[in-house]
Amino acid sequence: MNNSPEADRLREQAVALRRAGKSVRQIKQILGPIGNGTLSAALKGEPQPDWTRRPNAKDDLREKARELRLQDLDYEEIVAQLGVSKSSVSLWVRDLPRPSRVTPEECAKRTAERTRRYWIAERPVRAARRAAASAAAAADIGGLTDREILIAGAIAYWCEGSKNKPYRRAGRVIFSNSDPELISFFLLFLDTAGIARSDLAFQLQIHENADVESAERFWLTLTQARPEQFRLTSLKRQNLTTTRKNTGDDYHGCLRVDVKQSCELYRKIEGWASAVVATAEAPHQHT
Repeated sequence: MNNSPEADRLREQAVALRRAGKSVRQIKQILGPIGNGTLSAALKGEPQPDWTRRPNAKDDLREKARELRLQDLDYEEIVAQLGVSKSSVSLWVRDLPRPSRVTPEECAKRTAERTRRYWIAERPVRAARRAAASAAAAADIGGLTDREILIAGAIAYWCEGSKNKPYRRAGRVIFSNSDPELISFFLLFLDTAGIARSDLAFQLQIHENADVESAERFWLTLTQARPEQFRLTSLKRQNLTTTRKNTGDDYHGCLRVDVKQSCELYRKIEGWASAVVATAEAPHQHT
């Protein structure tokens, strides 16, 4: 900077303002248009006010990254733990020694641990998204009329129930499923169709190594049927070469629901289901 009277006066004014706690921006506003280089030269040697010194938000992360690097963690592991970019980690630890060479087994172990930590955080997030989407869809449906229950029940039966074959026309309503909620809905469907609960017979089908007594109590409670409406439980033999997933306290076997003297009901279900399916073949009418 030139040692001219004008330059000395600028320095005197700038230093006075700086010592009064003004920032560079405030000094420029007070003194008028000044180049950054000129003002920087005028303020040379003058410390900036404490209030303008903003702490670096990443200082703690930087120190943690360096600690982890000294613990022999690689970039990916540090990124996974701190949630920062790989470029930031590289900048923060580039002066530190590289991790010692690890064995393939240790690499696999670290990868598995990173995956485990990821899913610990990710599972609740995905579960919340699924629950929100399911709740929103349920709200779209709302309550069902009797007509809608008959439609839904007929389609459920046509998917899961026993149907006539060209070579065998039994005309009997038999519905089997392991899902308690679907069984409950099918019973509601039968109520709506005018079928008395006393006209139903039930049979539990379950693997022989399951808790049979507990499953029998479960279905008896759910159906609210009389014990004599339940036929002898059918036990499935365990195939030792098969690894079954349907085990544990939530496994209650499969319940078969038989509607006695159900030929007329079968014809109705057949008609209801046919009418629903036929709408896909008919051209849609737009109003």
